Amino acid sequence: MIYNSIIDTIGNTPLVRLNKLNKGIAGDVLVKVEYFNPGNSMKDRMAIKMVEDAEKAGVLKPGGTIIEGTSGNTGMGLALAGIAKGYKCIFTMADKQSKEKIDILKAVGAEVIVCPTNVSPDDPRSYYAVARKLNKDIPNSFYPNQYDNLSNWKAHYETTGPEIWRDTAGTVTHFVAGVGTGGSMSGTAKYLKEQFDGLVSVGVDTYGSVFKKYKETGEFDENEIYPYLTEGIGEDILPKNVDFSVIDHFIKVTDKDAAVMTRRLSREEGLFVGWSCGSAVHGALEYAKENLKKGDVMVILLPDHGTRYLGKVYNDEWMRNHGFMENKTYRSARDIVNARNEAYQLVVVRKMDKVRDAIAIMNEKSVSQIPVMEDGQVVGCLTDNKLLLKIIENPEIKDSTVDQVMEDSMHFVALDSTLDVLSSMVEKEKAVLVRDEGHRVHIITKHDILEAITR
Repeated sequence: MIYNSIIDTIGNTPLVRLNKLNKGIAGDVLVKVEYFNPGNSMKDRMAIKMVEDAEKAGVLKPGGTIIEGTSGNTGMGLALAGIAKGYKCIFTMADKQSKEKIDILKAVGAEVIVCPTNVSPDDPRSYYAVARKLNKDIPNSFYPNQYDNLSNWKAHYETTGPEIWRDTAGTVTHFVAGVGTGGSMSGTAKYLKEQFDGLVSVGVDTYGSVFKKYKETGEFDENEIYPYLTEGIGEDILPKNVDFSVIDHFIKVTDKDAAVMTRRLSREEGLFVGWSCGSAVHGALEYAKENLKKGDVMVILLPDHGTRYLGKVYNDEWMRNHGFMENKTYRSARDIVNARNEAYQLVVVRKMDKVRDAIAIMNEKSVSQIPVMEDGQVVGCLTDNKLLLKIIENPEIKDSTVDQVMEDSMHFVALDSTLDVLSSMVEKEKAVLVRDEGHRVHIITKHDILEAITR
């Protein structure tokens, strides 16, 4: 078959049966291999849909500029559309993204602006905010905003879902995908549920993201948000493309488990895929072990290709440096917590305690940071450096209550957060908090991490 342009080859990617990683699991486990798209990822589908819908609406005009915040794959899809249709492309990316992703976008003629990861979405330095500002400043530009542009989920409702239904001859019973912008999960699950109302959809989330807790409680908990390494899934916002009503369950997967599974997919199944593919498969298999029955058919969406991650999960040195390969005694917050004895007790103060009493406790216990708790919840913290500045400025503040001088709470991290994640957080002055399996709260400081590294 002859195609008029590269974008005409998007879609109709193959389903491949897992043969080794699914040992001991009842039912059939299939993966939909999206790197067969021309841009090597599933994002090609929604990229062309967003562009063509914008053209129909008159939002994107000839000679225009496409501006988008991307983790790399959406940018590639938009770049291919831009080449085929004659648009310039400018992309903003978070600095945690792999160098390969940046280089690939530049190779297809896009301008790439790298922005800091560890800032809030509303910070003017964030890749969301920079993209919005460029769209405002550049005439005849189009900001697709893949997070809230509903053409995203519609692309998967119109293509990915029907392909899975067709290729499984209507036998699919479970659908699993990582959730980032939410389009692939929501669009595909919506279509499949309309065909078979008994379909079970499982979203894969990462530690440091808000999705799982929001689905289960309806609460957007900022304490769930902290840095993580896995690219392409999880968010610190709630994109409009995430339709929680069509996602039955969420499973969280650690950076390490995702990275290890990614490499196993390559070695054991011949699937040279990206990091979030490892997240999806690890989460899917964990769910399948307990829930998949004989006769069930599970389809897992594998978003992209391994070339994006040659410098990370496919690099032995990078894996060792992040504690993902070596059998170290201390690799995570769990290891630090488990090393403490049963008598461990978190040192805290209360909101209505006097500041001078809090200082006395900090001196007695030789701690430089202390959480403020009320009714079993952490509501703030005191740090010696900030407290000292306040007392120098106003000595009488020692007689006030803690709630008058406390800072925002320390962040909670997952029990399996790796040492690199912990160190990236505590370098910003404050320690971090973690709950052990008995729900006790522990504090982890720079000193704890250094001690863990040197043991």
